[in-house]
Amino acid sequence: MNNTESKNLKRGAFYFIILLGLVSLLADVTYEGARSVTGPYLGLLGASSAVVGFAAGFGEMLGYAFRLVSGYWADRTHRYWLLTIVGYALNLLAIPLLAFVGNWQVAVLLLILERLGKGLRTPARDVMLSQATKQVGRGFGFGLHEAMDQIGAVAGPVFVSIVLARNLGYRDAFLFLGIPAILAMILVVTGRFLYPRPQEFEPAYKGIETKGYSKAFWIYLGAVALIGAGYIDYPLIGYHLQQNGILQPQFIALLYSLAMGVDALSALVFGAWFDRAGVSVVGVSALIAALFSPFAFLLHVWWGPVIGMVLWGIGMGAQESVMRAALAEMIPTERRGVAYGFFNTVYGLAWFAGSFVMGIIYGFSPTLMVIVSVTLELLAALLIFVNRHSLEHGHGV
Repeated sequence: MNNTESKNLKRGAFYFIILLGLVSLLADVTYEGARSVTGPYLGLLGASSAVVGFAAGFGEMLGYAFRLVSGYWADRTHRYWLLTIVGYALNLLAIPLLAFVGNWQVAVLLLILERLGKGLRTPARDVMLSQATKQVGRGFGFGLHEAMDQIGAVAGPVFVSIVLARNLGYRDAFLFLGIPAILAMILVVTGRFLYPRPQEFEPAYKGIETKGYSKAFWIYLGAVALIGAGYIDYPLIGYHLQQNGILQPQFIALLYSLAMGVDALSALVFGAWFDRAGVSVVGVSALIAALFSPFAFLLHVWWGPVIGMVLWGIGMGAQESVMRAALAEMIPTERRGVAYGFFNTVYGLAWFAGSFVMGIIYGFSPTLMVIVSVTLELLAALLIFVNRHSLEHGHGV
């Protein structure tokens, strides 16, 4: 490949990452806007704190578990675009339908459907994205995508807060969120025709066939599980803020928007750092995550949750960019769909168990919940740092 061809390939990969980022931006306007108020909305429909924690955790768990199946389909069929498009359709359809529910049970079912759609499309989308990042840098590519993703995650809650401030209510907000959902679908279908074969950005490795995954891969998944279990989801945070009268509903949505903005900046910084420092950056993100819950739950003044959610956003942005980038470095492209499926299934199971248990513990003692969260994040950081050499120099297969 000559210099001109190499430059064209890198340019095409960069534009492809931008396109996927725009799709994610619009999708996040939709479902992150909704997510910023699902906790309070479920509470108004009569759900308890345990139900809120269960809805958030079980939806995440089911969506992540389904990624193992969809990742297998992606590896076997290479129908990356089909899985991505169908998944986005399911992912986005559920949100405007929340406007029509009359009880928390139906709302929970729709939230689970939304997570299932995301579970269907994510491994195929991530494989295509990882192939493009080969040309521009793993951390930079995933960080750029995550940053664009979070622009939408900021805009969505801001939009919802504006709707609530104008006294239009939660149901009106869910209806209006159907607009970016339609735009996202138009873009993702357009991408299918502009870049029909994104695997050309990173040709499959034709070396010796291997079976199973290495010890380094499973150690990494163990650390990911601890991070997921310890990370308290925002619906429970929003529930806490509403039930204790710390913030008004519109400010709860804005606080989530602040966290997403910090998430976007963090993804860019930590993504670029990953390309220089490697997997230890994942451990640093876990240390930062350990700091947020004491501020968010133990200080009943407005600035406590603000500081807590800034730390929450830093940790989330770092993790969502570098955790996927690290996996792409460990696993060859032709086996990456199943690997991302394993990664997301483990993360989802841990997220479900953590969110559900955290919701239960919160009902008895918010302080104890904070202690559990901090402990799990510190254990994850320790596991990463102790095994840094094998994670960076071992092979995932």
